[in-house]
Amino acid sequence: MEMALSMPHQIGSLAGAAVVADSTSGESVNAATVVWKASAAAANVKCQVTRTEGAEGVSPPVSPCRTPVGGMRADLTSVCKAFETEVAEEKEYGGGGGGKEKGKENGVGVYVMMPLDSVTSGNTVNRRKAMNAAMTALKSAGVEGVMMDVWWGLVEREKPGEYNWGGYVELIQMAKNHGLKVQAVMSFHQCGGNVGDSCSIPLPKWVVEEIDNDPDLAYTDQWGRRNYEYVSLGCDTLPVLKGRSPVQCYADFMRAFRDTFKHLLGDTIVEIQVGMGPAGELRYPSYPEQNGTWKFPGIGAFQCYDKYMLSSLKAAAEAEGKPEWGSTGPSAGHYNNWPEDTQFFRKEGGGWNSPYGEFFLTWYSQMLLDHGDRILTSAKSIFDNTGVKISVKVAGIHWHYGSRSHAPELTAGYYNTRFRDGYLPIAQMLARHGAIFNFTCIEMRDHEQPQDALCAPEKLVKQVALATQKAQVALAGENALPRYDEYAHEQIIRASQLDVDGDSGDREMCAFTYLRMNPHLFEPDNWRKFVAFVKEMKEGKRTHKCWEEVEREAEHFVHVTQPLVQEAVVLMH
Repeated sequence: MEMALSMPHQIGSLAGAAVVADSTSGESVNAATVVWKASAAAANVKCQVTRTEGAEGVSPPVSPCRTPVGGMRADLTSVCKAFETEVAEEKEYGGGGGGKEKGKENGVGVYVMMPLDSVTSGNTVNRRKAMNAAMTALKSAGVEGVMMDVWWGLVEREKPGEYNWGGYVELIQMAKNHGLKVQAVMSFHQCGGNVGDSCSIPLPKWVVEEIDNDPDLAYTDQWGRRNYEYVSLGCDTLPVLKGRSPVQCYADFMRAFRDTFKHLLGDTIVEIQVGMGPAGELRYPSYPEQNGTWKFPGIGAFQCYDKYMLSSLKAAAEAEGKPEWGSTGPSAGHYNNWPEDTQFFRKEGGGWNSPYGEFFLTWYSQMLLDHGDRILTSAKSIFDNTGVKISVKVAGIHWHYGSRSHAPELTAGYYNTRFRDGYLPIAQMLARHGAIFNFTCIEMRDHEQPQDALCAPEKLVKQVALATQKAQVALAGENALPRYDEYAHEQIIRASQLDVDGDSGDREMCAFTYLRMNPHLFEPDNWRKFVAFVKEMKEGKRTHKCWEEVEREAEHFVHVTQPLVQEAVVLMH
């Protein structure tokens, strides 16, 4: 039977990439080791950064938005289970305590982020056949599930309270048909303007209208520049969106999601990641890439100059008995400055380490914590007793981490300095709600990053792991930038085992989400390494095998699953 589209073409269409077809006529395509037209640039991950004005910066380790793919015939399920039977018991990740469930084996389940535009603007599944083909391949590799963005700007686009779940109903059913679990991201942010954003999905039309009528609903910097990625947390509880507050809108959206997908909660849909800011992360939009405003590794800028934030700052200053501190935020340089370029962030005599600096940074970071607390209170009550985990994503801001002030973390709302742990309060807030702490930049090593910018992703990951251990909250991870090499895989495996100070017992991450499903993942060499990586992650600390042995097993599995993936492709025609 001649197929209209080969597996590489179908999965290749996920990113609209041109694919070089196999010229051998009459031979089936091995979908698990499919040949793609490779992008040569993707392999080089070393960064060089200079301070030359206007020079191109490298992409930062921020987590881009996430997205989905998938469905398969029931009689293929047993074949798909073949990989999983090599692991004694499928691991399910634990709750707020961060431990494994009693009787469960160690190991970290791997999820894969789906493309950002998996659901179209017309609320249908985008590239349906490619989605199915890719999901079949992922399941055959032993992947636990997929992560998908559920966009506020698509579902409640036209009118407040009118939800169109069309594309998501089909997409989540597709995942269920494949036996894949789903991490659903409540994406209350705009897609576009962040690292890795490959499409544009604005906030709902009626929200944008309200922001146009009152620009102070948008985060604002000291120069009056507005940011439309996410509604300012300064108006969280005010009825500024057609009579509802932003937090009410988020709660109503989550409630409608729960009611629509209640039959899949806890079984197929196992996690709800609650968006809390730009890129879905609990942070301020302090380093916007859009229009070249910010380039890595700039310090970013405080986002507290809309009238709602300034009103809160004024009240806090008066309560402190220092009304003069409440009129405006600090003068702290420009987006692309380095700490030593500024009066506020420099190491000697910097304003960040003064009584005023402590007051401002405490207020600024507490506003972010309160924002997370408010939304989690709603999310927890809505999804209580449904069997799903709640998670929150925190950005891996590792540049200038080696400086005293940690300026980029401060502007993002993480009050973390050489003298203060900014991640423990976040972990403690999440622990109160039994939420998972999801952290990025897990794949990075210190020496791969520009040392003049004092980047230290490994040290940052260790600090966060220690904070979650102290707060007794589960930690999950993501890679921040696409990586397909064994060196990055080894780093993820090491980081996922949470060896804090060399003594972590059997503690591991509760899950890992891999960024992202795209044609490069299915290139023969990358796919082979990915299958080995998934197997190694699932075996966790129990395994005593060397990487080469795991790779040999992966090679064997890629081979034996060839008929499965081919059959899944044929079934779609």
